[in-house]
This record gives sequence, structure tokens and C-alpha cells, in this order.
Amino acid sequence: MAIIEVRNLTKVYGRQTACREICLSVEEGQIFGLLGPNGAGKSTLVKILVGLVYPTAGEAQVVGYLPQDTKGRRQVGFLPENFRLHGWLQGEELLIFHARLAGRDGRAARQRATEVLDLVGLAGEGKKPVANYSKGMQQRLGLAAALVGDPRAVFLDEPTSALDPLGRRQVREILLALKEAGKTIFLNSHLLSEVEQVCDRVAIINRGTVVASGRLADLQAGPAAVSIRLGGLSEKLATELRGRYQDLQLEGNRLTLALSDREEIAALVARLVAAGCRIYEVAPGHNSLEDIFINLVREGEQTCG
Repeated sequence: MAIIEVRNLTKVYGRQTACREICLSVEEGQIFGLLGPNGAGKSTLVKILVGLVYPTAGEAQVVGYLPQDTKGRRQVGFLPENFRLHGWLQGEELLIFHARLAGRDGRAARQRATEVLDLVGLAGEGKKPVANYSKGMQQRLGLAAALVGDPRAVFLDEPTSALDPLGRRQVREILLALKEAGKTIFLNSHLLSEVEQVCDRVAIINRGTVVASGRLADLQAGPAAVSIRLGGLSEKLATELRGRYQDLQLEGNRLTLALSDREEIAALVARLVAAGCRIYEVAPGHNSLEDIFINLVREGEQTCG
């Protein structure tokens, strides 16, 4: 069941088009990653989905409601990238305040504040003034504020930007725990390795347009390089392979080439064995999310430039 639906969403500021006919669908219980270079339209899209900005055209629904509907907003949590917290409040007080805004009474608000402080690794820190929190602690407190209302969908804009490697791992564990609990996470991040580790699906946006979307496994299943260490390769077979694979490289006993997909690897190895080659090692390449992202963005720049 789709909990976030975006259909032909467009946002224009004067002569600047921030988003252009964006279509997305996010299933409930998924971690969905939104990627793109600076100025690609990511933050504008997120602001539309949480009801802070109205679209110029198209429509969106979040948890079954229009983004501006207060019934839907009660089921949505949001951590913006450049958030500001009330420094004069204690961490616990700030979360109680947000819990009250989310509709909880005094006792339930206090209990929920304690729960989310523990969830984000700030147990025992709730009595400190927010102004005395480190930047990383404030980042975690902001995440706790986004979760205090127990939302069905959570929008996180660069949630690990101020954290050290240990803090990033803890946030990843929190996101996976939220997914296990049935929550939906919409993650906007520049840290591609983080997205690759936790997201079920991703969309890559460039110049306000979605240039690729789908499951990570599907996006990574395209053309792949393979390196084969072998013996007994005849000059005749090497010539035949060069004719078929233009980027083939043969250095000593190592053969490296690009294939249209990973399924072609088995057929190539079978051909080599049938020709009398001895296979010592087969090392398929890995299409990282970073490689996919950079290639798509570069293609877009060349098309538009």
C-alpha cells in the first residue's frame, strides 16, 4: 500500500522551475532515499510533501491526505536540514512541548519524551539545556522531536550530517528499527553510502526531474565489469573477444571487460572453459550507488549543457 503518492508535481518560482512533473510512489514500511546534487529540487519536494510549500501543479498525498490537511500532519514527522532548537529549554522540556503539540496530555507527553530520548541515544541527557548540547547531540534531539508524535511517515533531511561515524551507525540502527515497527522513512541525504545501506528504494533527481527510481538491486543490475584470472587463452580467442568487447583489457593472465549485465558472466566463463582456458578467479564488479548517481547526473549535465 502506497503511503506517499506524487503525481506530476511541479513547483515554479518566478522563472525558476524547482520541480518538474515529479511522479513517485512510496510503499508503507519502506525506507525511501531521495538523492540529487545541490539545487536539484530535493528540499522543495520535501517541503511540499510536509505541507510547507504549495505546488504550482500536480498533486501529492501523504498517509492518505493532502499535505496541508491537519489530519495527515498529525501522522507525519519532519526533521529539516537547517533546524533550530530552543536553546533555553532542557532537552526533555523541548520534547514534552513537541509531544503536547502532537496531542498528548502532560503525563503521556513526559513518558513519550523519555522513550524517544532513549531511542536516539540521549538517555540521561534530558535535563541539560539544549544550548549545552553538542552539534551531534542537537541532531539527535531534532530526530527525537520528529519521532515524538509516533508518526506513520517520517521525513528526514540530512539526518546524519553532524554526526561522527558512531553516531551515523546509531542513526542507521534507529531507521532500521523504525522500519521494523512499520514506519515509513523518507530520507533525503548526500551520504550515498548511508542510503545504500538502509534504503529499499531510491529516486535520483536532477534539475527538478526524476532521472531514475526503483529498488537498489534493480538500479545496480545494469552493465557490470568483470575481472577474470585465467590461463591458456589463445591469441585466436583473444582476438575474437576483442572484436565483441571493445573495452576488453588483457594484462598478463588477467582479463577485464564490461558486460551488458551480470547474467552474461556465466556464459562468458562457460565459453572460456569450452575453449580450453583454465579459470582461477572470477571477480564481478559492483555498480555502487555513487557510480550510478554520478553517471546519471553527468548525463543530465551533458544533455542540458
